[in-house]
Amino acid sequence: MRRAVFLDRDGVVNRAILREGRPYPPASLSDLRVLPGVREACRKLHEVGFALILITNQPDIARGSVSAAEVSEINNLLQRFLQLDDIRMCPHDDAAHCSCRKPRPGLLLDAARAWDINLGESYIVGDRWRDVEAGQRAGCQAVFVDYGYRERRPDAPYLRVRSLREAAAWIVQKAQMGALCHA
Repeated sequence: MRRAVFLDRDGVVNRAILREGRPYPPASLSDLRVLPGVREACRKLHEVGFALILITNQPDIARGSVSAAEVSEINNLLQRFLQLDDIRMCPHDDAAHCSCRKPRPGLLLDAARAWDINLGESYIVGDRWRDVEAGQRAGCQAVFVDYGYRERRPDAPYLRVRSLREAAAWIVQKAQMGALCHA
């Protein structure tokens, strides 16, 4: 079985647009800004054997404020630029009560089946409580990128970091220590 790092999109790999202390996704490709150190962090995670899977809620599709084509354009660019193995997206709003909208773990569980992933040896990196909870429900170790948003905080346990770069350094170090223990 493989190990994976599940990455939230907005706020983890690309800059979220802040309004009144709350994060929002870029509405178009022209608004997309990959965060500093993200490409290098992804490369390092790949080098130690992790599959990289982007998991993202995109409820603005259901709300009609952005098209599925615009979201796909952003996702496809990120997949190529960051060499992501897969992208899993929920286009629904909370009212749909679907199994794929974080904090439910459906996106992670579906990816785990498709990629033969051991969730207990995998990680989720997110910047919102929904990300952390989805990872915890799936059995992953959670890493919370804390930007101090004005919203609910995740429930422990999780590692608190300031960036994907910091999260990746910790995950890589932990993976290398584990490899030494099994040698």
